[in-house]
Amino acid sequence: MFQDVLNFWFHEIDPAMWWQKSAQFDAQINQRFGDLHRQAVLSELYSWRDSAQSALAEILVLDQFSRNIYRDQPQSFAADSMALALAQAAVREGYQQQLSPTETVFLYLPYMHSESLLIHEQAVKLYTELGKADNLEFEHKHKAIIERFGRYPHRNKILGRASTPEEEEFLEQPGSSF
Repeated sequence: MFQDVLNFWFHEIDPAMWWQKSAQFDAQINQRFGDLHRQAVLSELYSWRDSAQSALAEILVLDQFSRNIYRDQPQSFAADSMALALAQAAVREGYQQQLSPTETVFLYLPYMHSESLLIHEQAVKLYTELGKADNLEFEHKHKAIIERFGRYPHRNKILGRASTPEEEEFLEQPGSSF
């Protein structure tokens, strides 16, 4: 079943869909993988954690599919800490050595999605080692936001957090949201 996730994400869809907002794409993921996502949130996919490919699939379900299934809802970020813990365990196991560079980008994304500066410091190291300049540049942009605000201001409204005047001013700038 984990292979269905990987085939979908890396072979069936246009990679441009990874970074676009699309209600149709979100509905497709929910229809096809919604039940699997619920299993992942309940840690029922624990058997997937014993190989690089299956661990990556569980991380994709928790990190990426959460953002699609629950777009613009608090639940879109609810599995972030679990995805990060799984990504950290995968890195500790050296699973990134068994994945393609593109797959490794997604193994590391939970680090980039974190609102912890300490985690972003590790992310910079990981993306530097990976050697994909575009992804490293994107991590630096994310880290700069965390350094400045201690969180992602574009999540405030969704999560019911009050924005500071500085955050509100920042959010008016082009490219301030991801």
